[in-house]
Amino acid sequence: MGETQGLLGPADVRDLAARLGIRPTKALGQNFVIDANTVRRIVRAADLRPDDVVIEVGPGLGSLTLALLPAASRVVAVEIDRALAAELPATAAARAPGAAGRLEVVHADAMKLTRLPGPQPTALVANLPYNVAVPVVLHLLAALPSLRRALVMVQAEVADRMVAAPGSRTYGVPSVKLAWYGEARRAGAIGRAVFWPAPNVDSGLVAFTRGDPPPTAATREAVFAVVDAAFAQRRKTLRAALAGWAGSPAAAERALRAADVDPRARGEALDVAAFARIAEYGPSVWGGEPPGPPVTAPGGAAQREASEGDGEGAFADGAGGGAPRGADPGGGGPGRRGRRGGLR
Repeated sequence: MGETQGLLGPADVRDLAARLGIRPTKALGQNFVIDANTVRRIVRAADLRPDDVVIEVGPGLGSLTLALLPAASRVVAVEIDRALAAELPATAAARAPGAAGRLEVVHADAMKLTRLPGPQPTALVANLPYNVAVPVVLHLLAALPSLRRALVMVQAEVADRMVAAPGSRTYGVPSVKLAWYGEARRAGAIGRAVFWPAPNVDSGLVAFTRGDPPPTAATREAVFAVVDAAFAQRRKTLRAALAGWAGSPAAAERALRAADVDPRARGEALDVAAFARIAEYGPSVWGGEPPGPPVTAPGGAAQREASEGDGEGAFADGAGGGAPRGADPGGGGPGRRGRRGGLR
């Protein structure tokens, strides 16, 4: 494995992959981080504190894990691949013996997590594949209310969608749903040369800080149902796009006017607070006939702990596709579809 301590370099990654029988290919979208400066940069951008408990989804061979261990009090690495999960503690013990005791590996699908053992995580730091990035982040924010911050690496196009503002071309379902939980922002770009093999797409860093949802009497699930409906037919006016959700175009218009939203507007013009207002007048709540203004509570707080169930809805505006698989079928990485590997 090259040097006995420190971060993984190109030769170390190739040696580990060979020993585990992993042969990454562009066709399978398997891409491993081979540049130590890149993982150092990710950890700096994550702005971790010494007392942070970090959850890392899809640690793979451990490139990022080794950089996280000295920066946090505990790192919980969630890996769906049994072979990779089994190897990670040995890698940490060999290359970071002074901090290896801070690592706990959980062999699980991140999309099925509802709680982790021990102290609950305060920060998410991970390399995520484009086709599960948004569902994983949304699920963990819903399932783990202790999470206050996140720094994830995703395909550049997905990063743009996650941080987009209302009115922009890239604004859509991921942008609105992340805004429910707090503020997402771009934290840098990652080139292709830091991966083995080099992917066909660029990557980007997205930083997130949790905040309060907009004041509303509607539950998160009700708000997200409106968001999904609005962007499923994003070229249509809200009166037409929400007809199925409301029961008819006329019912959609009544709900929109009650929420003080122009029925001729499109979903891309609305912020998360406007979607929350619309949800308050939904047929499931008011039987299709909007009453007067409801009494609101912050963010439908009683429902915040429910599971996300976003899957397809998270990509209803074309941000990606594929079944969300937590640490995934193939490790983190841009465009990766293979059983293992990915942006590690």
